[in-house]
Amino acid sequence: MRNSILLFLLFFSIYTNSQNLKSGGVLKPEQAIMDIRHYTVMLDVDPKEKSISGYTEIEFNLLKPTNNLLFDFWHGLTISQLWVNGKVQTYTHTNDNYIKIPLSQQLPPGKVKVKIAYGGKPGIAVRPPWTGGFQWDKDAKGNPWISVTCQMEGAKIYFPCKDHPSDEPNEGVDMVITVPKGLIATAPGILQTTTTKNDKTTFHWKTNYTISNYCIVFNIGKYKLATRMYTTVNGNKVPIEYYVLEQNFNKAEHFLDLYEQSCRIEEKYFGEYPWVKEAIRATETPHLGMEHQTNIAYGNKYRYQKLGGKDFDWLLHHEFGHEWWANKVTNRDWAHMWIQEGICTFGDAMATRELAGEEAYMELMRQTAASTINKFPIVRGDQVDTDSAYQDDIYGKGAFFMHTLRYIMGDDKFFPTLKKLATDPQYTYDNTVVTADVEKLFSREYGKSLDPLFHLFLYTTAKLEVDVRKTKEGEYQVKLLNLDMSIPIDIQTDSGIQRVMIDRKGTIITSKTNILIDPKVFYLKKVILG
Repeated sequence: MRNSILLFLLFFSIYTNSQNLKSGGVLKPEQAIMDIRHYTVMLDVDPKEKSISGYTEIEFNLLKPTNNLLFDFWHGLTISQLWVNGKVQTYTHTNDNYIKIPLSQQLPPGKVKVKIAYGGKPGIAVRPPWTGGFQWDKDAKGNPWISVTCQMEGAKIYFPCKDHPSDEPNEGVDMVITVPKGLIATAPGILQTTTTKNDKTTFHWKTNYTISNYCIVFNIGKYKLATRMYTTVNGNKVPIEYYVLEQNFNKAEHFLDLYEQSCRIEEKYFGEYPWVKEAIRATETPHLGMEHQTNIAYGNKYRYQKLGGKDFDWLLHHEFGHEWWANKVTNRDWAHMWIQEGICTFGDAMATRELAGEEAYMELMRQTAASTINKFPIVRGDQVDTDSAYQDDIYGKGAFFMHTLRYIMGDDKFFPTLKKLATDPQYTYDNTVVTADVEKLFSREYGKSLDPLFHLFLYTTAKLEVDVRKTKEGEYQVKLLNLDMSIPIDIQTDSGIQRVMIDRKGTIITSKTNILIDPKVFYLKKVILG
């Protein structure tokens, strides 16, 4: 009985300190008039008490006059005081996870700074990184090992913010994290200062780049730094850094080899590493991993696989690929999450292509097609939150769709277009994208509208329907049933594979043997034999 009570209390403690939160969705009018420019997050982290205390400053441009300000912030943390432009203000902070600030005088358009002091026990990560929060762990030697993840929940789990993908702090973030002496805190950007006083050390990290809220996190551990210099594809020098647990430092050099290998591959297809003014960095974490900008979380425990006879770490490569797809090219609505996850997964397939060859890549794509679930469209409307947007197919089906586009456009058009999406200022850094932006770019570069293809594969769960009818001996009519455009399809005949343009009107194919539609699998399809 006593054990049952202890288990209940443990469960209750975890439950009450967890968050059932989601990010994005419909943008509130009070937040639509705020353009976030900069965050300062200053926190003292206490591993023994599993608590945090400090403040966050939010700097933004107010676009219209208002009598109310609204910020996202988990109700499980306690606010002690709040200031607007240096003046103490009243507020409410309730179970709806909003801070509501009624202003006694209307605030005119212009620059505004809100400072919020707070503290308490942050929510526990139940299944990091998928169900995020704080992870209070220990390394093999018993040292505190702490990580924060919040992609699904949003950064509001531990600091006040405007939690919507459409608005990022364009002037970056300062993170000032204080930890017990002997531990190291890592965060995005460049380490500005390290200050030790009494039994605590404060680490000041700063990024000047635009950054997604869920990447504004830190990790804490008994780390040791392994580093080397990397020369980018454009000839710029940038350090590769790995904050590794002291117990695993002997693994760091080879890890950096694989990091550099992945960077070469990503740069070949997507252009120069996006954050050359800061660093290529990874921090070892107790969870599997996450794409935190300039400081990816790595927890794959050095479980390397062989590709083309070379060691390869899929987790490292995937999270690093998000430096382009998620961090540089960012969706402004979670409804279009496939752009970051699907294209990043296609980047994983490019690693297979580079290290193991074209046929290995093709086999991977066939496996991807076979594993596509197709339960929901991967774009499910607009103004969608993370709970609705996140599903397995945004990875695999999104990657396979890029494989389909590659086949239709041909490498000479497809790869330069993909690189343009990753490098053109209208799609990157301060500018966020949705599926329509991607479709217009690829259609323009292809020279024909690809909108019907985008609609079929991204906005529905339908597969391409290909009707095959034997009209007479040695002759077949092949036509599309559910796509209003002409596309190339490989058809296996008695004389080999023919690449034929097919549309709704149909095309006659001659063959003494039965024909096979799309034998190498470039399409998610359903062949209907008439």
